[in-house]
Amino acid sequence: MTLLRRAGVVSVLCALPLLLTTLPVGSASAHGSMGNPVSRIYNCLQEGPENPQSAACKAAVQVGDSWPVYDWDEVNQPNADGRHREIIPDGKLCSAGRDKYKGFDLPRADWKATNFPSGGSYTLRYKYTAPHPGTFELYLTRDGYDPTKPLKWSDLEDKPFYSKLNPPTSGGNYVLNAQLPAKQGRHLVYAIWQRHKPDSGEAFYSCSDVVFGG
Repeated sequence: MTLLRRAGVVSVLCALPLLLTTLPVGSASAHGSMGNPVSRIYNCLQEGPENPQSAACKAAVQVGDSWPVYDWDEVNQPNADGRHREIIPDGKLCSAGRDKYKGFDLPRADWKATNFPSGGSYTLRYKYTAPHPGTFELYLTRDGYDPTKPLKWSDLEDKPFYSKLNPPTSGGNYVLNAQLPAKQGRHLVYAIWQRHKPDSGEAFYSCSDVVFGG
């Protein structure tokens, strides 16, 4: 190796630790969101963060700016470890209690909604940018849910309608085969993806608006 090449290699190696420490935090902790039924934040990403089309996404960007939408797969709590109700306040479920994503907590009835059958089997898909071992729990809102009011933990049913450790993956999605209850009208699917220690206590959250029988 020539002296010049050796000097170049040494320079790169010396700079590497500095580069690693200056990488954006989001790039290291970004992992996924519900794709079907589409989550609020992932829908706004599809519409275009800089020029969203729907009134709900426009309002979310106005409240929280466009840059959080680019981090659609990072609505998380890094050390949740199952303590979801303890660390995420009422009214802030869709943002996971993070001010960065507060635009997606807006209580309104015009978020894009996915049509659901009123009961029966249904395949949901959770898009990921980095797969990890963990448990998925999907909750539905109770009958009488009002989307124009801030979402509270008490608005969700006590038990998830879907719960599974390490569901199968396909085409960049976790495939969640669920049995839907016989509901009608507008509801919300609240998804929790909890990683497990010693891997990590991190959890990811998403809100997907749905219409049963739509």
